[in-house]
Amino acid sequence: MDLSTTYLGLSLKNPVMPGASPLVHQLDNVRRLEDAGAAAIVMHSLFEEQITNDSLAEFAHTENPAESFSEATSYFPRMEDYALGPDRYLNQISRIKEMVSVPVIGSLNGVSIGGWTDHARLIQQAGADALELNVYYIATDPDEPGIAVEKRTLDILEAVMESVTIPVAVKLSPFFSSPGHFAKQLDSLGAAGVVLFNRFYQPDIDIEELEATHRLDLSNSTELRLRLRWAAILHGHLKADIAVSGGVHTVEDIVKAIMCGASVTQVVSSLLKYGPSHIGSLITGLSHWLEDHEYESVEQMRGSMSLSHCPDPTVFERANYLRVLQLWKV
Repeated sequence: MDLSTTYLGLSLKNPVMPGASPLVHQLDNVRRLEDAGAAAIVMHSLFEEQITNDSLAEFAHTENPAESFSEATSYFPRMEDYALGPDRYLNQISRIKEMVSVPVIGSLNGVSIGGWTDHARLIQQAGADALELNVYYIATDPDEPGIAVEKRTLDILEAVMESVTIPVAVKLSPFFSSPGHFAKQLDSLGAAGVVLFNRFYQPDIDIEELEATHRLDLSNSTELRLRLRWAAILHGHLKADIAVSGGVHTVEDIVKAIMCGASVTQVVSSLLKYGPSHIGSLITGLSHWLEDHEYESVEQMRGSMSLSHCPDPTVFERANYLRVLQLWKV
């Protein structure tokens, strides 16, 4: 069975890879992921705040009025709270590249244009085969128009692409007013891939202590539906490859994503729950599913359930919307 695919110009042995997660902090886990069949290794994100905090700390250490920066640095988590600081992150990429034969994809997470974008070049120099750009931004200012939010990401992509020659993918938020149009803008700037979607972590409220609380919940397969919709819409309209991330837990989830047009799927929560070796079960299950359903390759089914075969996708979407509502019985 031919499970091979291409993503960001990279030839991959299958369409299943770990997404950005803490699993790469331990080299033993990385080796287990490769041994289990992972198509590539996606690094955990290096955050803009880490680089900014590191730079402020170094400046404060070398300049006399160091106390003037104490308030600024207090906004960021302590550097020891990060498993991999900027220098260790780059070193980890180099070490992983030396020990695995699959591609290694770096990850940058930021929200502004600044010195942190220069780390794209350093990530490339450390040996990364590609880069995933995660612009994590919540537009909390009601006066900020949507076009300004989009321009922020477009400007960052341009700045990063000026620094590197390796392929760059952009991990999108699902909250743009027209994700399809925005994806085409990224595509026109040269993005090699789009990742659907970033999971924004929503705060909860402690009604006794009267404060916001933060909790990380693992995804489940129901979150996949939003990704499937937009993969199906975008397939055939972009030169960039599509990756589906968020809600990929089962073999059936992987099949659905590929049928909607994804070149690859990124798995995180199920690996955190069951361990790195679980990726091997997914890959084996995918091979068996294809064989049982008489497919010869992954490529044969890719995009078969996309909307590119529908003359007017908006009609298709609205018809399903009406049907779902009518099926509900009180």
